[in-house]
Amino acid sequence: MKTKVLLAVVALSCAPLVVAGDETAYPKENVAAFVVEKMDVTSLPSAFRPKKEKGKKTLADYGFTAQTVNENEAVIEVAGGVRRLAIKVLEQKSSGIYVCVAQPGENGRQAKAQSVILLKRKDSNALLRGHESFREFAACPVIGGSDSSTNSY
Repeated sequence: MKTKVLLAVVALSCAPLVVAGDETAYPKENVAAFVVEKMDVTSLPSAFRPKKEKGKKTLADYGFTAQTVNENEAVIEVAGGVRRLAIKVLEQKSSGIYVCVAQPGENGRQAKAQSVILLKRKDSNALLRGHESFREFAACPVIGGSDSSTNSY
C-alpha cells in the first residue's frame, strides 16, 4: 500500500514538469506563417530590424505584410516595397527555430545581408525573440551584417 501511495505522489509531482515542458511548443505545420506572426522584430540584429519605435514589436506593427508565405518560407515587405525581408525556416527543434533572414537584392540579385537567426520564446504567449546563431547552414551562408573575421580573439 505504501508503495502505491509513493508512486502516486511521484507521478503527481512530475506531472507539472511534463505540462510545463510543452508550454513553448512550436507548430509542426505552417512554421513560416507562425514566425511572421510571432517574431519580435526588435530582437533581431540591426541589419534586419527597423528603427525601434515605442510600442511596436511585430512585423505587422511596423507595417510589414506577407507577399508570399508557404510551409517554410515567407517574403514580407513594407507598403511601397521600400523594405523587404525573406525568411526561410532551416530547422525546428524543441529548443527553438533556426531561420535564415535575408534582405533580398534588387531585381533578384544576391542578398544584401543574410544570417542564421535562432528564434525562441519563453512561454506560449510570448513573442519569438531572435539572436544571431553561430551555427552554419549550407542553405544560408552569412552575407553582410556582422563579420566574424573581424573578431579580436
